This record gives sequence, structure tokens and C-alpha cells, in this order.
Amino acid sequence: MKILILGDVVGRAARRMLRREVRRLRAEADLDLVVANGENASGGRGIDPDALDELFDSGVDVVTSGNHIWQHRSLLPHLEGEARLLRPANFADGVPGRGWTVVEARNGARVGVMNLIGRVFMGSHDCPFRAADGILADAAESVDVVLVDMHAEATSEKVGMGWYLDGRVAAVVGTHTHVQTADERVLPGGTAHLSDLGMCGPMDSVIGMRRREVLERFLTQRPARFEVARGPLLLQGAFIDVEAETGRARTIRRLREVHQP
Repeated sequence: MKILILGDVVGRAARRMLRREVRRLRAEADLDLVVANGENASGGRGIDPDALDELFDSGVDVVTSGNHIWQHRSLLPHLEGEARLLRPANFADGVPGRGWTVVEARNGARVGVMNLIGRVFMGSHDCPFRAADGILADAAESVDVVLVDMHAEATSEKVGMGWYLDGRVAAVVGTHTHVQTADERVLPGGTAHLSDLGMCGPMDSVIGMRRREVLERFLTQRPARFEVARGPLLLQGAFIDVEAETGRARTIRRLREVHQP
């Protein structure tokens, strides 16, 4: 079973890139499922309904998110009604949306996708480790394969989640930093891990934003209005080959391509 998970989608040009490239990759790699983090898809911060529809139209099967999910109030009905859109599962009880979903892959496998958010440098949230335990206990009989998007700042927390869930899920991949790491591996229990997938967004930027305003803020410590950068686009993520019968990963391979907008 072949799965592609894409890093944080940043801005309109990146969405348009995905409209071209996801279809190509699905055909070339014979993909059974595509997951993307839509955390920054609308103007670099959050995701609105139009951007969400565009990602689904591109061939993305499940959209995960993170700390910017509340940016657009117009998305709230979709959080309640769209099972393919996730917000972190360890947000406070009672908030809109879901942190876990089950979809059928092209090969017929039942794939559970879990969205978690870290606590180190990320604010006050419920424990992502215990949240994962609870979801897995409830879903054990209803899924064949489980994928986890760990949206977190600290590499240590993302690595820790990989080890914590090793042997219980097919993959734990990190999002949020927009910088792809080079530590991909299949852990001893059969869980594919990568600390950060990177981003689908402008390459000549500071994690997707125009350099000038970001550098001004670094230099002066004054507020600055960030805008999505222009120019060549990175397409980043990871291909994961999973044995559907066991729910364990066989291989993980990073994706990094540069495309013109």
C-alpha cells in the first residue's frame, strides 16, 4: 500500500501547484492515499472553505491542520460536517471538529488518520501522548492502517511520539516547522518516522513568508505584517510503503521537488 503525506501547504501558489502535481504523483507512484497538512493554505495562515475544496479537488484525501485552524470562522461548519478535515485531537474537549477520521484507501484498506499538536513551545493543550492512546484503544477494531500527523515545534517531542507509538501505527510524521528534516527511518516496531515533512510553499522565503518583513521583525522586534513569498515552490513530504495486512511500514522516502509557480 503506497501513501503520500505532504507537509504544510503555504498559500495560493502552492495550492495551484498541488492541483498539477498530486495527480501526477498519484499516477507515477500508484498511490492509494494522499494526506496533506492545510494549516497555512489560505494566505499563509489557516485554511478557508475555498482553499479546503481546492485541496480536495487536487486529489488530497485527508487534510490535517494545527494551531492556525481557528483563523477563518467560515471554516467552522466544515470542521463539524467534513469528516476528511481534521484539527488536533488533543485540543480542549467540546471545541468544533474532530482529531481522527477513517477513510477507505484506493486499495480498500481502512486507514485511520490522527492529528495531534505538541505542547513544547506550542501553548497549553491536553497531552498528545494520552490522546493517541485513547484514540487507538477506541479504533483498534475499525482500521487496518493508522497514520499520525504530529504538529509540533520541538523535534524532541516529535521523535518522542515516534518512539511512543512504534509498533502501534504505520507512520508518525511531523509538521509545523516547514523545514524538512533528514531523519527518515522505519523504527524497529514497523513505524515510519520523519521529524518534519517540510512544506509545500515558496522556496526563497523564511518558512514561506517574504524575507523582508521577517528580517525586519528579527532585527527590530517590532510587529510586522507577513505575506506569502513568491517564486519557485517546494513540494515536500514523504512516500510511505505500508503492508496493509499488518499495518506496519516497510519503507519511507522523502519527497523534495522544486517547481515554478
